[in-house]
Amino acid sequence: MSRCPVPLRVAPSLLAAALLAGCTTVGPDFHAPPAPRVARYTAGMLPQRTASAPGHLGAPQQWMHSAAVDREWWKSFASPRLDALVQQALRNNPTLEAARATLRQAQETYAAQAGSTLYPTISAKLGASRSETNGASVGTSSSQRIYNLYNAGIAVNYNLDLFGGNRRALEALAAQADYQAYQLAGARLSLAGNVVTTAFAQAQLRAQVAATRAIARAQAAELAITVKRLQLGAASRVDVLSLRTQYEQTLASLPPLRNKLQQADHLLALLVGQAPGQAHIPRFRLSDFRLPPQLPLVVPSQLLRQRPDVQASTALLHAATAQYGVAISSLYPQINLSATLSTEALTTGALFGPGSTIWNLAGQLAQPLFNAGLHAAKNAAEANLQAAGANYRATVLQALRNVADALRQLDNDAQALRAQAAADSAAQQSLHLVEQQYHLGAASYLQLLTAQQQAQNARIGLLAAQAARLADTAALYQAMGGGVLAHTTTGKDKPA
Repeated sequence: MSRCPVPLRVAPSLLAAALLAGCTTVGPDFHAPPAPRVARYTAGMLPQRTASAPGHLGAPQQWMHSAAVDREWWKSFASPRLDALVQQALRNNPTLEAARATLRQAQETYAAQAGSTLYPTISAKLGASRSETNGASVGTSSSQRIYNLYNAGIAVNYNLDLFGGNRRALEALAAQADYQAYQLAGARLSLAGNVVTTAFAQAQLRAQVAATRAIARAQAAELAITVKRLQLGAASRVDVLSLRTQYEQTLASLPPLRNKLQQADHLLALLVGQAPGQAHIPRFRLSDFRLPPQLPLVVPSQLLRQRPDVQASTALLHAATAQYGVAISSLYPQINLSATLSTEALTTGALFGPGSTIWNLAGQLAQPLFNAGLHAAKNAAEANLQAAGANYRATVLQALRNVADALRQLDNDAQALRAQAAADSAAQQSLHLVEQQYHLGAASYLQLLTAQQQAQNARIGLLAAQAARLADTAALYQAMGGGVLAHTTTGKDKPA
């Protein structure tokens, strides 16, 4: 419960007036939960930098502790076309537009409620009526009389909000508006992340399609050579059938890859707010991107102030606290004041003349004496507050888990890329040697087939490992909150 500060020298009558002015606010005051006492994200220590591998996507990355996250973090991948695509999505995505409209709705709802809560309502009226009376009905005369009656007045109504129920309700609306602000920040972060990771996936799939086509061409050439060797009696029909089987299997793997590639293009079109048939989506390659050499790593206490989901959960906890105060205030008296000042006259000329003024002052105090539902409503609001607190703690744990997962993925996938790069190099060298031996007749078809399969799997695995490094980096930026700022109703812009 909060109370307005009152100087000791104020007279008791002024203290009573202050209370009538609504200084008392029942219910608990909201305080943001303290940050968890967590020193690091993972159980074990992380290396100072990730493992390195050959190629521009195998460069080592170093953690920068307590570094701020760049608001436009996607620019760290050094791809102007990716930057333009993300900006296009932030401008045109309909889901983000809906989130902006929802935020405006919450802010205007708060402003509307604030106007009627903090200030008295004043209304004016102006009326005229024409009536006919019959004197015989009251026993005076049988004559009839027609007359006009004009009136004008002003009415003032004000709820003293003695125990702060209205102000708690206003506080809840402000917290709901803050929640929508953080929801918008989260939608912006998710949208940017989806564009970036889908662009990486598109580049990976395009490279896989090209690699599979190259392998198919090589297999077709080997099949043609084997057919000629069969005609010369230097190869068996089993060799031809085995090679044809492998070639057809490679061709069969192309349509699913093309399907995934086309779906990635369609998703990018959706994210930028365009129809798939009308969008002009750039064709990315893995060579278009660079790994940022330094990655931000803020302390856990700072992370909670940067994550939109944690801040949104905090806003919901704030709203639940205020709503609990509203439920408590319903158990206390309610005071309403009203005043009217009006004039009435038979002619418009006398409407504002002497003797036409009518005024009225009224006050009403209402105290619930028996209403079992009020206590049940208070208990329900208390349960809602407890649920909001538990949801907040779950959101915090999920945020810490996201960061821990991203950090471990970066470390493990960097090691996997180094091993995959070595495997690809060895497989390509082995394939080259076996091809030479096969043309000279020193290697069998089965040896060539095995070398081709190993080279195919190694190259596709390398492409997947390179794309994983890029996606892991984007995931860390997202886990760190993406440097998004959310404009809140109850305060200044906050990092989210």
